[in-house]
Amino acid sequence: MSAELPPTFKVVTVWLLAGVVLFLGVQWWQHRAQQARFTSGDDVIEIRRGPDGHYHWPGSIEGREVDFLVDTGATGTAISASLARDLGLRAIDTVQSSTAGGVVTGEVVRADISLRGGFRADRLPVVALQGLSDRPLLGMDVLGRLKWQQDDGVLRIDLRSLGAR
Repeated sequence: MSAELPPTFKVVTVWLLAGVVLFLGVQWWQHRAQQARFTSGDDVIEIRRGPDGHYHWPGSIEGREVDFLVDTGATGTAISASLARDLGLRAIDTVQSSTAGGVVTGEVVRADISLRGGFRADRLPVVALQGLSDRPLLGMDVLGRLKWQQDDGVLRIDLRSLGAR
């Protein structure tokens, strides 16, 4: 009596193993690409444009790690109302904001913002908006404090600029 496996089972097993190896390889490649998009030296931060066409600056709000979407068209920094609730941030005012989707009403909260590379903004007024994704928007209220330039898909921030350290 032979204990050999059926040929179909062997073929399926080989294809499953190949699929797992391919999946793990793609996951590793994406992880490495994401790490290479942000570099920080003593005086300069470089952020490479992501596959979605945007710049992403890792940081934290009230100590919670987040990935900020750099938005040079936004006057101020904005977070989702659900994130503001999760962080226990209390509204100090309401404001109407013009967005790509029209005019929306949000709540102004104060939050401590920290960006990888050494930039901090304590008690920054931030707008909490309903319907905003969980990816916070980093606006000109922060970017305007820094000297930065965009060239060839790379955003360079000079940390020697006033207020960066």
